[in-house]
Amino acid sequence: WKASHAVMRYDRASIVRAGFNSLTDFALLELLLHKGPQPVNTLGRKILLTSGSITTAVQRLAKRGLVSRRRCESDGRLVIVELTADGSQLIRQAFDAHAAELDALFDTLTDDEKTLFANLIRKIGRSAEAKLK
Repeated sequence: WKASHAVMRYDRASIVRAGFNSLTDFALLELLLHKGPQPVNTLGRKILLTSGSITTAVQRLAKRGLVSRRRCESDGRLVIVELTADGSQLIRQAFDAHAAELDALFDTLTDDEKTLFANLIRKIGRSAEAKLK
């Protein structure tokens, strides 16, 4: 529990150093960076936000010129969110800095320990997901 909280504090501090006051904004932009344009409802599900919260986050990022919204051509009910050029540049730089800081956190482990840790944490995650169903 203590280790988990220490890592979460380190993670949050790294995101703040990367220029974000909102973890939600970072998570949303990072998801768009790695997954491409997404419907608003998909974004909310993937970063665990309610429909109202994700709408507010998208509006906030759109006002800053970091994302744009458009209606889906095949289903006008869907709103697709995508990074703007400014948003892409910002999150690429921030993500690279954040990833480097997380890599540095794990420098205390050998390569074999990193592989073992990754495999074990995935196994625990899958077990937790299965038990929630």
